Parts: sequence; structure tokens; C-alpha cells
Amino acid sequence: MNMSNWCAAGAQTVNRCVRASLLGFLLVLTGCGYNDFQRLDEQSIAAWSEVLNQYQRRADLVPNIVATVKGEAAFEQETLTKVIEARAKATSLQISPESLNDPEAFSKFQKVQGELGGALSRLLVVSEQYPNLKANQGFSDLRVQLEGTENRIAVARNRYIQAVQDYNVLARSFPNNLTAMALGYKPKPAFTVANEAAISAPPVVDFKQK
Repeated sequence: MNMSNWCAAGAQTVNRCVRASLLGFLLVLTGCGYNDFQRLDEQSIAAWSEVLNQYQRRADLVPNIVATVKGEAAFEQETLTKVIEARAKATSLQISPESLNDPEAFSKFQKVQGELGGALSRLLVVSEQYPNLKANQGFSDLRVQLEGTENRIAVARNRYIQAVQDYNVLARSFPNNLTAMALGYKPKPAFTVANEAAISAPPVVDFKQK
């Protein structure tokens, strides 16, 4: 066998070994939850996108609510200003699916969304003191839409929390944790900020006519 043939044969042998090694590695990954990591990661990203959609839906309602309330000349300006400021902060701070593994960024995002929810809750409570607002059909419709949106936020958030929990259980369970360490799959942060109790529940609003 001449040198060129010997080199060609050697290269073929190396290629077969590399392919066999890759195949073996893929089989190991499959057995250690690689496919599950992909599925649950995509599931959590999709769940987060729905959370963002519902937060945006709430933010889109605020201008109409503010415009309606401004028609009540004697309405508390401080309460109205806090809603406007809270919306500005909530819409200016965005978090992408790629940033979901950053606990600090995630906590800041939750905080501003919680502040907007609290400001809206306060506004609706104060509005009960104004008969003209209570009798305003447009404002009443907006309140109903806001209540429905807060419910949707709660549902979407709970789905995301469940998706993250499923992912984190996989990432911490043996032997899947070996795959997680090898490929850099880190546990994802959930809703664990200091004001979680306020964020976890929609604002309590009394819709009864007095």
C-alpha cells in the first residue's frame, strides 16, 4: 500500500470513528433528557410570550382608562399620575426569552408590572367615590375589560410558572443534571420577588353599584 492509499484509509477510519462517537454522544444525550430539555425550554418560552401578550393587553387599556378618568375634573391627580408613571415604567422595561435566565432582570420586570397592577387597583377603588364615573358606561366597560385582562394575566403567569417548574425539575434530576451541566442548561427563575403576593393575584375591585 503506497503512502497516499494508506493516508486515505486512515482518514476513512478516523471519519468512521468520529461518526460513531457522535452517534454515541447523541444517543447518550437522548437518554439523559436532551430532547426533553428542548421541549420544555420551548414550552417555557411560549408560555412567557403569552404572559407578555397579556401584560401588553393591560398596558393598551391604560390610555383609554386615563382619558375617561380625566373627564372627571375633581378626580385625584396623584392617583392618576401614578398610573401614568407606572405604565411608562412597565412598557419601557422589556425582557426577552433569552434574558429569562437572568434573575435580576426578571425581578425588575416583575416589580414594574406589579406596580402598574397596584396603581390600577388604587385608581379603580378611588373611582368608586365618583358617581359620574360609576355611571359612565364607557368607563364601566373598560373596568370589565381590565378585570378580564387581569384574569388572563393570572392564568398565563400560572402556566409559565408550571412550565418553569417542569424545566427546573428536569435540570436538577439525575442523570439529566449531567446533560444540563454539559450543555449549560441552567434552572430558570420564577416569580419570587419580594412583592410576589401582590403580583400573584389580580387587583381586588368592587364592581357593585352602590
